[in-house]
Amino acid sequence: MYPSRFDDTGRTRTTSDRLEVRRLTRANRLWGSNGVTFGPDGRLYVAQFLAGQISAVDPVSRDIEVVVPLDGPVEAPDDLAFGADGSMYIADLTPGRVWRRGPGGEYTLVSDQVSVPNGITCVGDRLFVNEMKMNGRLMELFPGGGDPAVLTDGLALGNAMQLGPDGCLYYPQMMRNEVWRIPPDGGVPELVAEEVDDPVAVRFDRGGALVVLSRGMAGLVTRIDLATGARSVVATGIVGLDNAAFDHENRMFVSSFASGGIAEVDTDGRTRVVVPQGFDGPFGITVDLGGTVYAADHFSLASPAVPGSGTASGAAVGPGAIEDGHEPGVVTHELMYAVHNVTADDGLLHLTSQLGDVRTHDPAHRTTRVRATGLDQPTGIAVAPDGSLVVAETGAGRVLRIDDADAVSVLAEGLDHPLDVAFDGQWRCYVSDDRRGAVLRLEDGEAVVVADGLGAPQGLAVRGDELFTVEVEHRRLRAISLATGASRIDAEQLAVGLPPGITRTEPEPIPGVPGRPRQFAGLAVAPDGALLVSANGEGSVLRLTAPAG
Repeated sequence: MYPSRFDDTGRTRTTSDRLEVRRLTRANRLWGSNGVTFGPDGRLYVAQFLAGQISAVDPVSRDIEVVVPLDGPVEAPDDLAFGADGSMYIADLTPGRVWRRGPGGEYTLVSDQVSVPNGITCVGDRLFVNEMKMNGRLMELFPGGGDPAVLTDGLALGNAMQLGPDGCLYYPQMMRNEVWRIPPDGGVPELVAEEVDDPVAVRFDRGGALVVLSRGMAGLVTRIDLATGARSVVATGIVGLDNAAFDHENRMFVSSFASGGIAEVDTDGRTRVVVPQGFDGPFGITVDLGGTVYAADHFSLASPAVPGSGTASGAAVGPGAIEDGHEPGVVTHELMYAVHNVTADDGLLHLTSQLGDVRTHDPAHRTTRVRATGLDQPTGIAVAPDGSLVVAETGAGRVLRIDDADAVSVLAEGLDHPLDVAFDGQWRCYVSDDRRGAVLRLEDGEAVVVADGLGAPQGLAVRGDELFTVEVEHRRLRAISLATGASRIDAEQLAVGLPPGITRTEPEPIPGVPGRPRQFAGLAVAPDGALLVSANGEGSVLRLTAPAG
């Protein structure tokens, strides 16, 4: 059993008098993993953008301690570095801030004049940061006060950078597939390497070798000889590599923005799991007719790593995906940024995205078709009887229809905060509204209340003559009779939403700037009638079934 941020014993605390509950995936121990670096105490410190926290990992014992909590002043840490005095410097990406956490644990704002700060590194007592945006800057910041000094600009998405053995700062330009360098005191930037596959992090091992990580499906690691330009490339199979750090024995440890975890990587690409990977959410979930569970997991389309989970057709089985046979991890089918909900129909997957679009993905051929763009927070998605897509446009308070020709029309408007949609056996459309605390049925464009007084209902699913919804405020699963309107509680203490006692307001999204996913607890019905809940509070999928016999 793996500890979660809901329960450090690792047990499944969900209770039910009617259903048996088990995890299809282990709870996620690291809520995403981005910037990594070894601290003065020898532990590996991990910035967790999705969680809004920083944890310290002991690579030997695998113990994890939260050092910067998710309800602290740091909102979205993406990279970190230690100064000569033991201070931790943090790139807080979404709000555009850089923090100093002193050796005693006190926080000081170093700068709020950096847009999308990402790559950060210390050179003795000096602090440097770059911006992950088009026409980004590389700057020196001054913790003691003073305006940033710009060394260069024009970066096409900067990211993890480091001082090289020649005394220059090396940094990637992700959109140009290039690695550059510049002296810390400024000067003319110099191109070091081009045609490097999606470079997300530039690192140097203890011997001074240049190591570049790629962020794609193959988990490529490229080593470049600075003297000759010779390269060697290995595929680790770790989807969505983000960053790396070398310990005093020159062992390389890597992180993954796509599914978290920490792994040690040998020079030949072999891996050893330190912290297993897991779901970033999951958020919306669905099940196809073959029983494969798919999750919209913000950075990817993924499945539980269990038999029948669709690990073929190009899916990537990460290190430790099936580690203990009891509570396995995840497999990644595709990297898809900001996917938030998904529904399966006739061999296709239909997805909504926090980028404001709706897509149809063919998992067999690995092709994707964009169906609509420019929507305001589309969330719930379902297939209507005529094959059209019905989408809850949460931010606009509408329910939309997208036909086969991708024409968009309005089915209902004037709703408060519609989140999920589902159809019953008579093809009537239901909508959950978490702010109103109600489940609604659409009748000729009007919303009729089916059940109200609910605690932030989100995911919806219909099985037979009953409708189920996840009440996130109360962390319970409610069943509602479509015939009588009577309801009951089928499960409680679901690990959905933020951990108990934690409140946090997400900042408003900034156009063009990566943001954290909105909270959404999805719900689906499997072909055998089992209910599946996306336990996004702990990074697992729960399967609820009637007791045998």
